[in-house]
Amino acid sequence: MVSPDLIVETARLALGTPFRHQGRQVGRGLDCAGLVLWVGWQLGVTCYDQTGYPRSFSDNRLLLAAEDAGFCKIKTPGRGDVACLQIGGALQHLAIHTGNGLIHACERAGRVVEHRLDAHWRRSILCGFHYPGNVQ
Repeated sequence: MVSPDLIVETARLALGTPFRHQGRQVGRGLDCAGLVLWVGWQLGVTCYDQTGYPRSFSDNRLLLAAEDAGFCKIKTPGRGDVACLQIGGALQHLAIHTGNGLIHACERAGRVVEHRLDAHWRRSILCGFHYPGNVQ
């Protein structure tokens, strides 16, 4: 079992890692899915991985992959959950919810960042997932 605090603490270890599409290594490069998966691997709650996906897509690929990996879908994510974000009208981005902020691999910033959960980001959240073994 893992706690939301441990999930957030682990995600913070990746801060500053460069953005790299399909990246899976802290310090070398992560994308949004890579960050979520890396945290799960560090905590031993999933061994799932998926590559070969495009930079942006308009289907439900992220939702299906999360379910395949054992993540439990929820309507409203909270601390330690994965937030599924809408960009350009489609679910295209993942972040880790810190309770009052988000940690994510941001292509625009060029690295993994943490920032406050402002009105813009709150409106972007479509749904979320509990990590496998997440104690709520």
